[in-house]
Amino acid sequence: MAKRLLSEQNIIDASKRGEKILYCDDETIVTAAARDRSQQLGIRVEKKKENKLSAAAVSARPTEQPGAKETIAIAGDHGGFGLKEQMKPFLTNLGYNVIDLGTNGEEPCDYPDFAFSVGTMVIKGTASRGIMIDSVGMASAIAANKIPGIRAACCYDEFSARSSREHNNANILTLGGKVLGSELTKSILKVWLETAYAGGRHQKRLDKISDIEKKFLK
Repeated sequence: MAKRLLSEQNIIDASKRGEKILYCDDETIVTAAARDRSQQLGIRVEKKKENKLSAAAVSARPTEQPGAKETIAIAGDHGGFGLKEQMKPFLTNLGYNVIDLGTNGEEPCDYPDFAFSVGTMVIKGTASRGIMIDSVGMASAIAANKIPGIRAACCYDEFSARSSREHNNANILTLGGKVLGSELTKSILKVWLETAYAGGRHQKRLDKISDIEKKFLK
């Protein structure tokens, strides 16, 4: 019997469909990248004796479930409100389900509140990834990174966005509403959302970050 392959793309497709468990049989080969991605997206891969696979394990074609979307949580303070409003339709047009956590106007507010809301949704798995926009982006990254398990990256170009995903498995992107234009922000978002974590040698470094978190959680 030919071996089946469960790849990273299968995991991504399952996440877009909202699946939390993938069953595979003893003949299925689960790639290392698929295991890394399943941990990041909160999807369990379990062995099933029956000779059946979930739809994600059978094929990597993203058109298997038309209309399936990955959920992205987005928020911004008063400095990021305008850019947030511009990016919501852009994200929807890319095929993502967008949850807006505020703020809903330009009245002064506190960025830690909104960074916490985005981070909480990501940690709970209600959203697969998050986007937080304040005036510069750095402040929200500092706040979000206080949440264990969050890896928030303040990105300012496509290179930093790609690196934050490939090397650091960033699950929150922070942006500066007063330093980035609309078109550059769209390019950053697209690269960040479409770049997969590379795993491999990078994982031991993420494990060390987790170890640091655990030391201060005692």
